[in-house]
Amino acid sequence: MNQSKSAKATSPLNHSLHHENLNTTAPISGAAAWSDAPIGLTNAAKLPALFISHGAPTLAIEQSATTSALARIGQNLPKPRAIIIMSAHWVSTQLEISSNPQPKTWHDFSGFNQQLHELQYPALGHAALAESLAQQLSTRGINTAANPLRASDHGVWSPLRHLYPNADVPVVQISLPQHYDSIACYQLGAQLARLREQQILIIGSGNITHNLQAMRWEADSIDKTAKDFKLWLLQQLKTDIPTALNWQRYPNYKDIHPSDEHLLPLFFALGAGQRVSVVHQSMAHHSLGMDIYRFD
Repeated sequence: MNQSKSAKATSPLNHSLHHENLNTTAPISGAAAWSDAPIGLTNAAKLPALFISHGAPTLAIEQSATTSALARIGQNLPKPRAIIIMSAHWVSTQLEISSNPQPKTWHDFSGFNQQLHELQYPALGHAALAESLAQQLSTRGINTAANPLRASDHGVWSPLRHLYPNADVPVVQISLPQHYDSIACYQLGAQLARLREQQILIIGSGNITHNLQAMRWEADSIDKTAKDFKLWLLQQLKTDIPTALNWQRYPNYKDIHPSDEHLLPLFFALGAGQRVSVVHQSMAHHSLGMDIYRFD
């Protein structure tokens, strides 16, 4: 993705989704997707938004502090009606939402062991929800298309395998348009924020730090440059959201994120929740920050 993108506005509320005309007269709702709505959604538990650092594809078969944290989230949260997830691994020309009712498990990588390549995560999609959201976003001037063919990439299923191991929550994946910057992702999350009140879990799946050239697979060491960045960014998320959105002003940011697609899902989750709390913090493979944040 183009690293020349930067968040130039001083406030996220002063920046539109790339100057599209947003009609926000009514909150976006998932009610039309269920036959028992609105009664079934009226008293639903309000869920948070999550940002999950999904790391390497091997996360799916690991047992680690990160996977234990994911398992605890799934055990402690009220069970969602559905999950809406933005993965760093679906970069598109325009905003798309997967309406595939049975998305396949896509092993969108190579060079790993056979166990990983054979793993399946058979969660269903939710075509009615996807199509309803695409229509509502389009009505608000955000060019959105339903995609009935999209498979689930590892940014979706590798963390969800630990979050909901029974694959019993429908998953709707939303794309990351290639022209979106941090503020556009933030505003997209804000458009969908009210879905949290309808027992829909919103997730951004990426990595808080992501420089593959700096990775060391078997190392126990920690890349200080990457760790310093994620500590700085977390502080901004807590105290100064406009500065967080202007993350590319951080000195030598390309040493931490040579491209931005793994960080942008963070701002999607932030837009949906605002108030950050840390669920988990760690580093893996020397340079990969594996933090998990909750937004309420």
